[in-house]
Amino acid sequence: MLNPKANKQPKAPVVVPSRNSAGKLAMAPDPVPSHSKISERAYELYESRGCKPGQDQQDWLRAERELLKRER
Repeated sequence: MLNPKANKQPKAPVVVPSRNSAGKLAMAPDPVPSHSKISERAYELYESRGCKPGQDQQDWLRAERELLKRER
């Protein structure tokens, strides 16, 4: 009869992070603003221009630039 323990693969070592501050990982904010945030800001810019059509692309790009600056 075979020994069932002899056929088992060795377990991989478990790595436990240290508890000191040097071992903690910082969660960085997402560098890319979400589509909904850009959309909201672009609409605010549209409204601030008196809801005049024709500059939607410029509003979108400006909103994107502003939000990228804020998140850095």
